[in-house]
Amino acid sequence: MSKGRSLKPEARSPSPTARQKFRRRLLEWYRRNGRDLPWRRTTDPYHILVSEVMLQQTQVDRVLPKYQEWLGKYPTFEALAAAPEQDVTETWRPLGYNIRPRRLHAIARESVERYGGSLPSDESTLRSFKGIGEYTAGAVLSFAFGQRAAILDTNVARVLFRVFVGRGNPKAHAMKRVLWDISRTVLPHRHVFDFNQALMDFGATLCVARKPKCLLCPMRADCAAYPHNPDNERA
Repeated sequence: MSKGRSLKPEARSPSPTARQKFRRRLLEWYRRNGRDLPWRRTTDPYHILVSEVMLQQTQVDRVLPKYQEWLGKYPTFEALAAAPEQDVTETWRPLGYNIRPRRLHAIARESVERYGGSLPSDESTLRSFKGIGEYTAGAVLSFAFGQRAAILDTNVARVLFRVFVGRGNPKAHAMKRVLWDISRTVLPHRHVFDFNQALMDFGATLCVARKPKCLLCPMRADCAAYPHNPDNERA
């Protein structure tokens, strides 16, 4: 092989049986262990978007009070769009990463100017908004509009890598494409809202980055990375 040419990441495409087993076990786990979070009690696209932007690189316990405060002050796209940018940035504190409130503000203004204060429900138009990438679009489509849309954030990628791949560098660009394909493959046609929420909860509370709770994992019998080997996930 010539120098500079990279190896394809090792992965096995989930079989129909493996997909069905994974979905069933994950949803059963979620019904018993899923977290009760306020953004899971709504399908309002604006509320969903606010939660997703706040949760980027920020822990749930820090987001909870700010989410309630934010929606109390800016309950709609129209309210957010009409607010001065400095007030929006001040309200966001202390979550950090202050590009996020400015992007939300810009999305609100565009939604009011172009879509009557709503978010469009198709992926290509959603992703035309600056600040809405592939993951956020999938989250809004599945959680707000009930569409069959895959997601892949850090927690989801960790779960899918460990269960279905197990070897290679999970942070590699090529591996990310593989994991997106797996996320689309395992996605059910029904219960998409619960399934995607379950993936995120599973990665956040059980299949965690350090010291995963493998002995409690309902997937461990078929998990490609079990018993957990940290060398599989070396950056």
